[in-house]
Amino acid sequence: MTTPAVEAKGLYKVFGRNPALAVKRLKAGEPREKVKDAGTAAVIDASFTVERGEIFVIMGLSGSGKSTIIRMLNGLHDATGGEVLVHGDPITGIPASKLRGIRRERIAMVFQHFALLPHRTVAANVAYPLELQGVGKTERLAKAEEILELVGLGGWGDKLPSALSGGMQQRVGIARALAADTDILLMDEAFSALDPLIRREMQEQLLELQQKLQKTIVFITHDLNEAMFLGDRIAVMRDGRIVQIGTPEDILTDPANDYVEQFVQDVDRARVLTAANVMERPGTVSVTSGTGPRTALRAMSDNRMAAIYVTDRGRKLLGMVTDRDALKLIRRGETDLTTMLKPVAQTVGQDDVLMDLFVPAAESPLPLAVTDAEGRLVGIIPRITLLTALGPQTTETTEIPVILDPVSQTEIDEVLAAVEGSTPDTEEVR
Repeated sequence: MTTPAVEAKGLYKVFGRNPALAVKRLKAGEPREKVKDAGTAAVIDASFTVERGEIFVIMGLSGSGKSTIIRMLNGLHDATGGEVLVHGDPITGIPASKLRGIRRERIAMVFQHFALLPHRTVAANVAYPLELQGVGKTERLAKAEEILELVGLGGWGDKLPSALSGGMQQRVGIARALAADTDILLMDEAFSALDPLIRREMQEQLLELQQKLQKTIVFITHDLNEAMFLGDRIAVMRDGRIVQIGTPEDILTDPANDYVEQFVQDVDRARVLTAANVMERPGTVSVTSGTGPRTALRAMSDNRMAAIYVTDRGRKLLGMVTDRDALKLIRRGETDLTTMLKPVAQTVGQDDVLMDLFVPAAESPLPLAVTDAEGRLVGIIPRITLLTALGPQTTETTEIPVILDPVSQTEIDEVLAAVEGSTPDTEEVR
């Protein structure tokens, strides 16, 4: 089993006259408010793991304890109780010299307000961690220019920080952290001081960098939409305690308590939920290729659809057949449904977010087909389900009938009645 990159075990942080007494009373069950005479409890019994290569977001309102936790992860704050492990090694209660070595080699930090050295050039700021590591000037400046290219600041190395915009300065802060070449990156409200458009751009760039570098990132934010956009998993804090840890989908669709439910009610669900979160089983919206046209037509009639998906026995999506084409086959006495297959123009993947599904859903003549990497039909998304999913809760719904120049119901009934009692088609609707 792989050792987590970061592990917190029963962390407490109390500021004040008698922190040890406050922790003892908290462990005995006293609420936070009752121990104020001994100290202010900023973090109470926090436990979590951060896996290697994961973006782990800690979020909460001001005063929830999230920034205190991140400072405990690199030893800027001593833990009053509990311990922090980095790659399995404890960093709580160790000598200062060893802690500095861990910070230098394993953990880098990006601050909210950039913390750039104003008298140094951009390249010199980025190269500063390498200078601390004893890397020669030529080598560290070359490395700095390489990383500046990576964060989109190529050609800006000889400028002073004052010549850069806020978003560009934050890129320098990220580049400096990357220059240290540590496995773990701590980001404390890193984008909170930026304008909304620049902030979104920085979030997207961070995800692009993560795709290339696969760092372990602990990201602190008070913005739920930011947490949902960035986090592989999210820890929600309230009054010093972690009240829920889960994926963005877990927290949005299954909040642990009323506080979390209220917290997530205004989140932009279209950017968080994926096709896999809302899709339904294909059910009667699909048949296998061995199904005869009469069975397919009956399924379309029963479900008020003008077409139906066709898969092979392994559920790979082959195409779709309309009611009009099924009627043609019945009248000709033919039984091979695949001779009338039409291509499916719009399919989506299980990981596609809802905001990317509206155009395909509008253009699809059937409930939107969800396929896996092998092209298998794994689910469908009716348009009404897609719209309902954007509300606080999803409910079971029925698809609004789709018009594809459909055959009249009377004509379908007449054809099916005419063949009633004859040999049935092979295979039933899936």
